[in-house]
Amino acid sequence: MQLHILAGNSQKLDGGAMFGNAPKALWSKWLEPDELNRIDLACRCLLVIKDDGTKILFETGVGNFFEPKLKQRYGIEGSSHQLILNLDKIGLTHRDIDYVVLSHLHFDHAGGLLSSYIEDKASELLFPNAKFIIGKQHWLHAQKPHYRDRASFLPELNHMLAESNRVELVDENNANYIIEGVNFIFSDGHTPGLMLSEITTEQGPLVFCSDLIPGQFWLHLPICMGYDRYPEKLIDEKQLLLQRLVKSNGRLFFTHDANMACAWVKQNEKSRYVAEEAKL
Repeated sequence: MQLHILAGNSQKLDGGAMFGNAPKALWSKWLEPDELNRIDLACRCLLVIKDDGTKILFETGVGNFFEPKLKQRYGIEGSSHQLILNLDKIGLTHRDIDYVVLSHLHFDHAGGLLSSYIEDKASELLFPNAKFIIGKQHWLHAQKPHYRDRASFLPELNHMLAESNRVELVDENNANYIIEGVNFIFSDGHTPGLMLSEITTEQGPLVFCSDLIPGQFWLHLPICMGYDRYPEKLIDEKQLLLQRLVKSNGRLFFTHDANMACAWVKQNEKSRYVAEEAKL
């Protein structure tokens, strides 16, 4: 099995929103904000190529589909679709992907499914030969999101996915049958039905943790995002996952950490969870 880290378009978001309940005096020691109070964030994807050649892409990042005004609002960087360019660097195109696993359908995780913005031209759905793996509960939520988070969804993308007839929904009660070697774990703290992927590797479990733990600084249990729907529930879910990964010598794959892609989960002398940078 081959593992490839693929960077998508990066973005900048308000540090206060990303660290929610933490004061700026604390989080600004971890990540320096710019003049607009924004911090740098990756939109990182993981490509797994199995021994039989099956290609599984975990998320697609934010992509390059926004019109210039919205692109500026969300601090999205790059003039091209960076994920597509980085696939090309390893000799692949979006047409080669067999599965796209989507933890959830917020635009910074699923926007890369869409082609780049061209004035007066509608976006197209990329990855024409892939099956789209999505949690059933989250798919239903995405069709009628709450006022609290509906701005994070793209109704036109939901429609394109449905029209493709290539969406496979994962039921929480039968989550392990779709892709051999990938176990799906469900979380509701960030958004209902968020689906984490636990990949079996020779080094132990590797968890694509998505927005349950956006990066190394969110390992600290009290730290949540302002975007999280149910912060207390998220903390409990995070704690259960981290406890298990410490015991199993597991790793986390971070989608939003600008500086660290992968980490072992450790506990320091104060029993606080910390990230120790790891390689794939």
